[in-house]
Amino acid sequence: MIKILVVDDEPHITELIQFNLELNDYLVEIAGDGKQAIEKAKSTEYDLIILDVMLPYVDGFGVLKILKKDNKYKDVPILMLTAKSSESDKVLGLETGADDYLTKPFGIKELIARVNVLLRRVQKTESSNKENININNLIIDTASHSVKVNGNEIELTLKEFEILLILCQNQGKVVKRDDLLDKVWGYEYFGDSRTIDVHIRHLRKKIEDFDKEYDYIETIRGIGYKIR
Repeated sequence: MIKILVVDDEPHITELIQFNLELNDYLVEIAGDGKQAIEKAKSTEYDLIILDVMLPYVDGFGVLKILKKDNKYKDVPILMLTAKSSESDKVLGLETGADDYLTKPFGIKELIARVNVLLRRVQKTESSNKENININNLIIDTASHSVKVNGNEIELTLKEFEILLILCQNQGKVVKRDDLLDKVWGYEYFGDSRTIDVHIRHLRKKIEDFDKEYDYIETIRGIGYKIR
């Protein structure tokens, strides 16, 4: 059974989320603060984490950073849940490794839909073809979910990996921002295409750290991106 950790210091919210997730046959555990969330994550393996930003002891961004440094949670989807709605907070969450971002107040149906999509995306990626993709000095091993540049393995979030994989599978072709949003997030994203731009910027930086001579990702202004 799929196990989900819900982290929020407001009991009425955690009870609402837990009740509805359990109706959808998910096993749910609760953490009321950042410290407890880290302790639970270290002792138990979760398939998805719903993480509030404003938490006692350690805030959500702090928890997110710690979890994404743990190989056990490298590819585990994390949905940020917060009362903050500013663009800078959303960008910070995505840059830190969050896979999605939902602002309070939220509709429970939307939350369940996003959880379902995130889990389907993980399952689809895990069951994708097992062939390696080689482009110049970049190698994607789809079986192990690893990416190497000039022999150096680079650490990618799940969404970064999926974006890079789609671009490489369409080498030489332009992939539109909206198509990337649809293929990676799996639904009509409640934001804008700048979400993709944030992930692309991080992908470029991580790749360039080990290969500055070859510009892998080309921006097609006003349309999207392609792998050269």
